[in-house]
Amino acid sequence: MSIKALCKKHNLTEQTFFRWRNKFGGLDVPDARRLKDLESENARLKRLVAEQMLVIDGMKEIVRKK
Repeated sequence: MSIKALCKKHNLTEQTFFRWRNKFGGLDVPDARRLKDLESENARLKRLVAEQMLVIDGMKEIVRKK
């Protein structure tokens, strides 16, 4: 089956197919799941760090006004 036919069957663009193949090409299913879990955990941790930085900036602003 050609890549074009495969993409059409699954309603994907060829660009998406090649991007996914580059990202997940050599991974097994458990490895891909682990990668997805790690990416979501990383995003959650980045949000937490950003929130803490806002709190710290707010506290610094309060200290400067006093």
